[in-house]
Parts: sequence; structure tokens; C-alpha cells
Amino acid sequence: MALKLYALSTCIWCRKTEKHLRDLKVEFDVVYVDVLEGSARDQALREVEKYNPARSFPTLVIDGKRAIVGFKPEEIQETVTR
Repeated sequence: MALKLYALSTCIWCRKTEKHLRDLKVEFDVVYVDVLEGSARDQALREVEKYNPARSFPTLVIDGKRAIVGFKPEEIQETVTR
């Protein structure tokens, strides 16, 4: 399972989601959108918008097919421990 977390470096809910994923001992990539610049930031926002039109954070993309938006520990755990 490929997991990519789009987050903001200053967002408490993003940090909680990241910690939860670490606690579950799953591998994931994290992209801090607010520290990116120029075309890299634009590209990351386009990626987020594909799965979350509101472009809110955190957005956890699962296998490039669906996303969990917001800090939802139960849903995350159920999804990543299947």
C-alpha cells in the first residue's frame, strides 16, 4: 500500500496524522505543501485537489486512488491495517 500525506508544517492535525501513521508503523511519504515553492508547490496543490477539491489538510492519499481528509484515526487505522 502506497501512502502519501499532504500536510502543512504548521498544522496540528497534520502532525497528529503523521504521528498516528508512525505509531501504526506504516511507511508513508509526507509532502509539506507550505514549504514548497513555485512549480513544486503548484504541482502538489494540483495533486491534493484531485482527491480533495477543498484542498484542505491533512490529505492522506491511498494507492493514488482515494483519500482520507482530516485527522480521522479510526478510518486511517482501519484502512492501513487491512
